[in-house]
Amino acid sequence: MRTNYIFSFSTISIIFFFWGFIASTNGIFIPFCKNFFKLNQFQSQLIDFSFYGAYFFGSYTLYLFSFLIKKNFLDKWGYRNSIIYGLLLSAIGSFLMIFSLKLKSFNFILFSLFVVALGFSLQQISANPFVIKLGDKENASGRLNFSGGLNSLGTTIGPIIISIVLFGSIKNTNYDYINFDKLMLMYLVIAILFTFSAFILSYIKDVKSNSNFENSPKALISLSIITFSILLIYAIIFNHYRINVVYNNFLILILLLLSFIIVIFVLNISYFWSRKNQNGWGAMKYPQLIFGMIAIFFYVGTEVSIQSNLGELLMKKKFGGLTESQISPFISMYWGSLMIGRWTAAINIFKLSNKIYYIFLFFVPLIAFSIIIFSNYITNNQVDNLLPYVSYIILLIIGLYFSKNNPKLSLIIFSLFAFISVLIGLKFNGLLSVYSFLSCGLFCSIMWPCIFTLSIKNIGNYASQGSSFLIMMILGGAIIPPIQGIIADILDIHISYFINLISFAYIGFYALLIKN
Repeated sequence: MRTNYIFSFSTISIIFFFWGFIASTNGIFIPFCKNFFKLNQFQSQLIDFSFYGAYFFGSYTLYLFSFLIKKNFLDKWGYRNSIIYGLLLSAIGSFLMIFSLKLKSFNFILFSLFVVALGFSLQQISANPFVIKLGDKENASGRLNFSGGLNSLGTTIGPIIISIVLFGSIKNTNYDYINFDKLMLMYLVIAILFTFSAFILSYIKDVKSNSNFENSPKALISLSIITFSILLIYAIIFNHYRINVVYNNFLILILLLLSFIIVIFVLNISYFWSRKNQNGWGAMKYPQLIFGMIAIFFYVGTEVSIQSNLGELLMKKKFGGLTESQISPFISMYWGSLMIGRWTAAINIFKLSNKIYYIFLFFVPLIAFSIIIFSNYITNNQVDNLLPYVSYIILLIIGLYFSKNNPKLSLIIFSLFAFISVLIGLKFNGLLSVYSFLSCGLFCSIMWPCIFTLSIKNIGNYASQGSSFLIMMILGGAIIPPIQGIIADILDIHISYFINLISFAYIGFYALLIKN
C-alpha cells in the first residue's frame, strides 16, 4: 500500500466500523420494537426494509443524478467529498431518530433509519472503490476484508451496547422501565461522531475516480422498472401492514414475492438484451457485473435475514426460550462471526512467508473469537453456551486454507458450507440448530469482497458505475428479511429459514459461472 495513503485507509476503515455498529443494532431493535409496538414478525422486519431499502433508493437517485448531468457524481464530487456528504446525511438521520424516540412513533423511527441508511449508501458507493484504489490491485480483496473486519467489530459490539442502553443491563426483562433517554443520548453521540468523522475526512488525501461515464439509458430503464415496481408494491404493503388477518398475510406474501421476482427477472432480461447490443448499457454490459448484482442481492438479503429473525427463533422454547434482553450474546456472536472471517481473510494484505501466514491463519480467528467472548463476559453475558462454537471456527480455518485467497474458490467453498449449515439448522432444534445458523456469519464473512472483486474485475473505467449498481443490490436486505418474516407469521419461524438455501445456492452457482 502506498505510504501516503495509510492515513486515508485507516480513516475510511473507521467509517466501515460505523456502518457495522448501526446495522447490527437492528438485531436487538427489531424484537424490542416488536414487543413495544405490538407488531407481528413481518411488521418488525419493516425496520430492515427501511434501512436496506434506503441503500437502493439512494444509489438509484445518485445514478439518476449522474445520468442527468452526464457525468459520474464521483467525478464531480470526488471520493472524499462523497463520503463526507454521506456522513452528514447520516448525522441528520441520527438527529431525526432522537425526535422519533421522543414521540415513540414506529413510523417515524422507520423514516429516521431510512435517512441514516441513505447516507450510508452514498458512503459505501464511494468508500468501496476508494479502498480498492488505495494500493495494489492484487491486494484489493484483502483491503476490503480488513475494512470489513472493522465493520464486523462494530457489528459485534453494537448488539451488546444497544441491549445495555435499552434494558439497563443485559439480563433485565422489565420492559416498563426501558430507558428512552439513554437511547436518545446514544443517537446524539452517534450524530456527533458522524459529524466529527466528516470533519476529519476533509483533511485526508483524495483519489480521483477517472471513470468513463456513459449515460447508459438502457440500464436506467431496467433500474427504473425495478425502482417504481418496488415503490408501488411497498406503498400497497404499508397501507395494509397493520391489518392482522390471515388473508392479509397471504396478500403481503404474494406482493413480497412479486417484488423479489421483478428484481431477478429484470436483471436477467437485461443480461440477454445487453448480449444483443451493448450500446447504452454502461457497466451492465459486463456479464460478471450483472450476475454479481444478483449475487449481492442474495448475499445481503440472507446475511441480514438470518440475524434479523434470530431473535424470534431464540425466544421459542425449543431454541432457548430467551427474552428480548437476553438475545444479544447470540446476535453479537453472529456478527462477530463475520468479524472472525474478515479478520482472518485480511491476513493476505501483509507480505508474510507461508510459515508465518499459516500461523496467523490459525491464531487470528481464535483471537477474534476470544474478543467476542471477552466482550460478552465483561457485560455479564452468559458465555458458556458460546464456547462450543469454536468447532465451526476450525471449519472456517480449513476452508480458508484450501481456498488459497482465491475469490472464486472461496465463494464455492463457503457457499457450500453455508448451504449445508442451513440444512442442519432446519433439521435439528436447540443449540445445534442455533450454532448452524450462526455459522452462516462465518461463511458469509468473505462473500462480499469476493463477489465485489469478481463483479468489477476487467470492467475498466466503469468500476465506479459498477460499484453504484452493486450497492443498489443491498436492496436484498429490504426484501428477503420481510419475506422470511411473513413466512414465519404464516407457518413457523424455524421453517422460514429455508429461504436462505436459495440465496446460498445462487451464490455458489455464480462462483462456478464466473471467470476468476
